[in-house]
Amino acid sequence: MSKESGREAEANPREDDEVLHRDPSYFQYYSQLQHQQNMLQDYVRTSAYHSAITLNGPALFRDRIVMDVGAGSGILSFFAAQAGAKHVHAVEASGMANKMKVILEAAKRKNAARNAYLADRITAVGSKIEDPRLLASTPKVDVIISEPIGVLLVHERMLESFVYARDKFLRPGGAMLPSSGTIHLAPISDAALWSETITKARFWQQDSFYGVDLNPYFAPAFDEFFSAPVVGCFSPATLIGDSVQYEVDFHTVTLAGLKEFVIPIDWQIKYTGLMHGVAGWFDLAFVPPASSLHPGTKSSTVYMSTSPYSPATHWQQVRLLLKQPLAVNAGQVIRGQISMKVNDQRSYDMEARIIALDEEEAATLTEEGLGLLLDSQKSRTRSALWYLHEQTYNYAYTGEPLEPAKPENANLYLPVESLLAESFAPAQRLPSTSHASLVSSVQGVADSLTDFIVTASNDQDPNAMQY
Repeated sequence: MSKESGREAEANPREDDEVLHRDPSYFQYYSQLQHQQNMLQDYVRTSAYHSAITLNGPALFRDRIVMDVGAGSGILSFFAAQAGAKHVHAVEASGMANKMKVILEAAKRKNAARNAYLADRITAVGSKIEDPRLLASTPKVDVIISEPIGVLLVHERMLESFVYARDKFLRPGGAMLPSSGTIHLAPISDAALWSETITKARFWQQDSFYGVDLNPYFAPAFDEFFSAPVVGCFSPATLIGDSVQYEVDFHTVTLAGLKEFVIPIDWQIKYTGLMHGVAGWFDLAFVPPASSLHPGTKSSTVYMSTSPYSPATHWQQVRLLLKQPLAVNAGQVIRGQISMKVNDQRSYDMEARIIALDEEEAATLTEEGLGLLLDSQKSRTRSALWYLHEQTYNYAYTGEPLEPAKPENANLYLPVESLLAESFAPAQRLPSTSHASLVSSVQGVADSLTDFIVTASNDQDPNAMQY
């Protein structure tokens, strides 16, 4: 590089510089087989990816050049080879790239090959996808596969690498798998979790802890505990309204669109009670575009959900607590927004502003009027700031009892008309998520720790697989 070009680079830093210099501890974590094992053993995740890739073998992967971004253990690359890919470039920045080569070398042995179908079909690339040297050494590809997902879809910011790879390496008309993700946010009433959290904060209100008055720590402790997302599964019975949805199309989203976005809030409240916070989860869709398919073939569609109505995954769900619960009445509408902005912790700051409105008031309210109310109606408005990387964990929920509790047992109250109508309505099953219906059974295959027969109850596309 000339001195002139070097000075130009300093004045105009590369768009990938930020990613290239992110903390090494992140990659050290994913270089460990125990953490890879945690993901591989998530049968919902692994089965969804396996189905999405292998079922689309004839239509999408056969004789194609594929890139696996953040390949980890290499499992998606191996699936792509099973699906008939001509060659896979498995790009992995952690030490797992060298461990992946152990499997690839074993596939080449003449007398005792293991996974012989992988021989000479996968190149393990030990690099971040943003390394500019890859632009010269790696060809354009037909398909990009990746598992770039964190809590609430976007935590860890690997989606930026997925989109960067699309912009630099995907041929026009190529496919991204997964093709899109949808963030779900819903109002939740969870007195037990809120009480547990305030109890932790109140530890710092002791005025004689071994002779020390800890009260000066209480205010920062209160802020810290209530700004920390709580990761863990929870009962769908704690939801007091349907989720709003924010879809991220991986074929079209920009890097700037990932770094800062706003999710409008519009919840219809189903119960009278207290809203303690916001619940979040995500869905994934694997829908290859028609332009990416071999002529005369049809794609297979796969959906995966991490909702509280679906089997648990290693991502679980997340709950975001309000410092002060909000009293709500059945039929009211919660309006406002949650703003998402990246931070330097490979995650996001989340800022919320919401207000409780009567249904008639909400029907005629303009955006300008909503802004005025958010600024003036303090008693029915709540604000919050959550740091998605400051996660804490709660594993208290272990599944629904045989006889689901009635809402009033959780201090949630139906409108009288709805309560009386229960006696006349047929039995209802749990509601579906936006894409995926419920998995009705999961049966282990004999003598296997990895194979499952997943039976889906699907009222939509009969050719779509749901997880």
